[in-house]
Amino acid sequence: MRRSIAALAAVTLLSLSACATDEPVASPSGSAPAAGSGTGDQSKFFVQADYDAELSLLTATATGPADKPWEQALNPTMVDTAKFKKKGPYKICFSNAALNNPWRQVGFKTMQAEVEAQRSRIKEFVHVDAEGKDQKQIADINDLLGKGCDALIVSPNTTATLTPAVEAACQAGLPVVVFDRGVNTKCPVTFINPIGGYGFGHVGAEFVSQKMKPGGKVLALRILPGVDVLETRWSAAKVAFDKAGVDVVGVEFTDGDPAKTKKIVDDYIQRYGTIDGVWMDAGAVAVAAVEAFQDAGKPVPPINGEDQLDFLKIWKDKNLTAIAPTYPTYQWRTPIIAALRILDGEQVSNPWKLPQPTITQDNLDQYLDANMPPLHYAMCGCTDLPGYPQRWK
Repeated sequence: MRRSIAALAAVTLLSLSACATDEPVASPSGSAPAAGSGTGDQSKFFVQADYDAELSLLTATATGPADKPWEQALNPTMVDTAKFKKKGPYKICFSNAALNNPWRQVGFKTMQAEVEAQRSRIKEFVHVDAEGKDQKQIADINDLLGKGCDALIVSPNTTATLTPAVEAACQAGLPVVVFDRGVNTKCPVTFINPIGGYGFGHVGAEFVSQKMKPGGKVLALRILPGVDVLETRWSAAKVAFDKAGVDVVGVEFTDGDPAKTKKIVDDYIQRYGTIDGVWMDAGAVAVAAVEAFQDAGKPVPPINGEDQLDFLKIWKDKNLTAIAPTYPTYQWRTPIIAALRILDGEQVSNPWKLPQPTITQDNLDQYLDANMPPLHYAMCGCTDLPGYPQRWK
C-alpha cells in the first residue's frame, strides 16, 4: 500500500497554556473511572464503554474507497443533512487550534491542498489560527459567525473550554464539522477523527509491556493535560501497564520540547540507572528521548513513537525495538470532503471514525522516504494532491 493511503499518522503535539484548568464533564454512560494500581488514579476523561468501543475498532473493517482511507469510515452511522443543502460554490471557514507543531503544520498543508483540489466547488477558504489559546479561538469562532460562512470546521484547542463556542455556532444555524479533538456536545453534524486516543495508547503500552522484562521500569512521557485525545491515550496506557504489572516510575510532561524531554529522560537514567521501557502519548519528541539514552551510553529500551520521518529513520538506522501507533495527518482532508457533502445534502457518518493502523518492524521500510524532510509525517495521504511534494518540503 502506498504511503499516502496507509492509515497512519502522528498525533497532536500542543503548546497550550490553559489546558490544565480544562475540566471534563461526566460521561452520559455513567461509567466510573477505573481505580489506579501502580500508575495513580485513572483520568477523569476515562469512559469504559468508549475504551471498549475503540479497542474493538482496531480490528474492524472500514467501508469506503480502498485507496482513500481519508474517505473511509469504521462502523459508520449515517445522519441526514438535507436541511443544510444549498447551491455552491461555497465559503468554507476553519477555526484552527494552532499551527504550533510539525503534525499540525503537515496536516494543514494537506487541508490546503484538498481545498485547491476542490477549487471548482469552494469559492473562498478562510483559516483562522488560534495560536494555542482558548480565548482567542472562542473570539475567532464568534467572529466567523458574522463572515457569511456556508460551513464551519473546528479543530478545538481544548475540549471543555471550547464547547460553548461550538454550541453557539451550531445555534447560529451553521453546519459545524469538528475534527481531531472533540468537544462535550453532540451538536456538530459530524465529529471526525481516527479511532482515537484509547487505541493509540493501548497499542503503544501493550507493545512496550510485552517487549520489556516483567516488572521492569517504565517512563511515561506526556505532552500536557486537559485534551481529550491525549488524556485517553494515557488512560488506555494505564490500563495496559496496570494489567502487565510493570513499574511506572514516572509520568512526566514534556510540553513537546525536545530539550526538556532529554533532561527528563537523563534525570530518570541518573536516578534509576536502568529504564526498561518508554511510552509516549505523542511521538514528535521520540527522537529526543532516544538521543538521551545514546548520550548516556545506555541501550535504548522498547519505545513507541509515531510516523514522523525522523523517528522512523532512527528506528531503522539504530535497529530499535519500537512501534508507531498513529493519528493520521490525512484526517485533515476529511473535514473539507465532509463539509462539501453536507452542503450537497448528502448523508455523512457521525461520528466519522477513520482507520488507524500501526507501523511495525514488518512494514517500517514501506514508510521511510529519504526525499521528504525529517519532520514530515509518512501518512499525510497527500501524494495525489496539488503541489506534492514541494508543498510539504
